[in-house]
Amino acid sequence: MRARTTPQRAKYLVMQQSLDVEITDLSHDGRGVARVDGKAVFVSGALPGERARVRLSSRHRAYSEARLEELLTRSPLRIEARCPHFGQCGGCALQHLPAEDQIAAKQRVLAENFERIGKVSPAQWLAPLTDAPWGYRRKGRLSVKWVEKKNKAVVGFRETNPKFIADLGECHTLLPEVGLRIKAISELIGSLAARDRIAQIEIAAGDSTVALILRNLVPLTDSDTAQLIAFARTHDLAVLLQPGGPDSVQALWPEHIALSFRIPASAVELAFEPLDFVQVNAGMNQRMIARALELLDVQSSDNVLDLFCGLGNFTLPVARCVEQVTGVEGEAGLVARAQANARRNGLDNVQFHAADLASDQSTTAWARANYTSILLDPPRSGAAAVLEYLPRKGCDRLVYVSCHPGSLARDAGTLVARHGFRLVQAGVMDMFPQTAHVESIALFQR
Repeated sequence: MRARTTPQRAKYLVMQQSLDVEITDLSHDGRGVARVDGKAVFVSGALPGERARVRLSSRHRAYSEARLEELLTRSPLRIEARCPHFGQCGGCALQHLPAEDQIAAKQRVLAENFERIGKVSPAQWLAPLTDAPWGYRRKGRLSVKWVEKKNKAVVGFRETNPKFIADLGECHTLLPEVGLRIKAISELIGSLAARDRIAQIEIAAGDSTVALILRNLVPLTDSDTAQLIAFARTHDLAVLLQPGGPDSVQALWPEHIALSFRIPASAVELAFEPLDFVQVNAGMNQRMIARALELLDVQSSDNVLDLFCGLGNFTLPVARCVEQVTGVEGEAGLVARAQANARRNGLDNVQFHAADLASDQSTTAWARANYTSILLDPPRSGAAAVLEYLPRKGCDRLVYVSCHPGSLARDAGTLVARHGFRLVQAGVMDMFPQTAHVESIALFQR
């Protein structure tokens, strides 16, 4: 008697099949896209124009995911990945594509989002902004886990399967001071008595100091402390400990750690705390600020509003050029440090306010004031709540810096349909080379 095939058994059999597919597109997260029986199949590591043998790894109602088993034909664009961990580590998705093709793919993602979500398109595309494609990450978070079977501390970003940590020996997107010392850091952690109680390492780098912040779940012994200090001295790194929440961060060595970065074109220096948000890519940040100032078309008589201002990354360079600028940020600690940065740079034409921009701020004095232009730099969720009460009449120019093309496209549709703006210019910025992350900037005018 033949055994009946259950749905679970049928699914298992399908998942064991190898399929030959043709990759026709690149998804927003950098995976190749094929079609099987009319349904999209996403294949990590595959490029448009390639034929590949793949094996399904998961099935969903609207799409499937697959692992690349063999390339049957190669795209002429394909290059060898620089990092030996590419394909396993989830930190990068596009190392197999030249830098100029990566940024072109990101521009296509932005254009598709504008068209599909916002039902808009820019009158003019800006030339993409690019900078050094390697060794650029001055902020990052490495996961740490002591693995008894390997007798070592695994240090790395999450794998493409986020349940696991990639066992890295090197990373070429991090600053070399850290990226080329991951093996040494792993050995250091493995030598500690608290080796199984170190959960992560945060990286924070200013212009002259590179700091490692260790999340230690237990107090460290004197021996562990001495080893960390010796490592920091040998490699010219600063080391901090974080035994609890963000407020528990304390310097281990040296005793006083000062982090800051300069924006030379604006003669501005910004100090920041190790866990503060700063733009990951220092070179691209300077190019981005210059483009924002250009699009704002700042004049000496202008009064500018900078929303989601953080430490004053845009606010203070704008203040060098205008009569008055107001920065608003939701995190009170960042606002305090932004105010200190204004004083540090001798700027007295700046006001900062702490406010929850996701709630209605229409009755506040700063929201009711008149501005010649507005700069928005929201988180991934975008600025939908802000656009319920701003911009006010009289503001004819708005520059939107975005870290998510979908929320920018949605908000662009709102600005055009409800607030009487035109999408004049837009373009992408390669803040995260080798990844599929899309950073962009857009100019709206009434």
